[in-house]
Amino acid sequence: MSDVLGNSLKLVVFGESHGPYVGATISSLPSGIKVDVDFIKKQLNKRKANDNLSTQRQEDDDFEIISGVFNGYTTGDSLTVIVPNKKQHSNDYQERLIRPSHADYTAELKYKGFQDYRGGGHFSGRLTVGIVVLGAIIISYLESQGIKIGSHIKSIHNVDDEEVNDIPTSIDQFNDSLFPCVSLEKQKLMMQEIEKARNNQDSVGGIVETFVYNVPGGIGNPFFDSIESIIAHALFSIPGVKGVEFGLGFSFASHYGSEVNDSLQVVDNKIITKTNNNAGINGGITNGMPIVIKTVLKPTPSISKKQESISLDPLKNKIIEIHGRHDPCIVRRARVVIDSLVAFSILDAMLSR
Repeated sequence: MSDVLGNSLKLVVFGESHGPYVGATISSLPSGIKVDVDFIKKQLNKRKANDNLSTQRQEDDDFEIISGVFNGYTTGDSLTVIVPNKKQHSNDYQERLIRPSHADYTAELKYKGFQDYRGGGHFSGRLTVGIVVLGAIIISYLESQGIKIGSHIKSIHNVDDEEVNDIPTSIDQFNDSLFPCVSLEKQKLMMQEIEKARNNQDSVGGIVETFVYNVPGGIGNPFFDSIESIIAHALFSIPGVKGVEFGLGFSFASHYGSEVNDSLQVVDNKIITKTNNNAGINGGITNGMPIVIKTVLKPTPSISKKQESISLDPLKNKIIEIHGRHDPCIVRRARVVIDSLVAFSILDAMLSR
């Protein structure tokens, strides 16, 4: 398995959805970073299934940091966090059914049946809980350096949020919300879309828009370690992510260069761009403007509707109805994982500078 992410920093995730523990280890994290346990709990709460629009597998997420922290600060040693799994229903997975659009079939091809298939095993979003713990430490450190990271739910199904105007103020508002949107009216409509999907035994996807404000210029490298490459690599590691774009992204294709080039100007003796269509990145290197990222999450593939698929033992065609506890939409819970991995990527690139 390829469980290691990063260049100067190294992040490893471990465990399975229905195993005794999941966790994560980060190495080469600088010493002297304050570990704010209350902030970690706040970040974990954003990921929890704490509403009626989420899975009913409601884990406590009682994390334990077992190395790399002493007297409330990082030591510079590898920092490892473990989180127990307490609410598994493994009986839901006794029959070897291949669930459509899951990793069940590809895992079978790769690991020859030796993988833990319960609840998706090592492919499960459950493994992101350790990422959120470590991400919280990095986010609070970056904030101490003046760098702010935050996301809102840009869209759910066919409901779009309003545009963000004041990025730093909006980031603070987003980070204090469990369902961050610019518009409360659009937030309500999104929730209704999720509820409708749940009632129809279905699911919906959406887009998370993330902002990194006050990131220094000069971070990243051309070609293979561009800041886009580093961030996209991390974000595509999140289960359910199927698209990542920066700035105008795919919309660049329908414009003239004269319409989308970011003109430069000097304001208060500081160089800025008049627009930010390139999302604060040129040639793979940050220019000091806000980084803007959109991450697409597909509809949760676990749905209760009848679907055509197969069973493995015996091997035959089968109509399946997926049982168990599943999210009708993972977008709300995924946004804090996105924030965490964006923060990891930014710090990794800064340390590699």
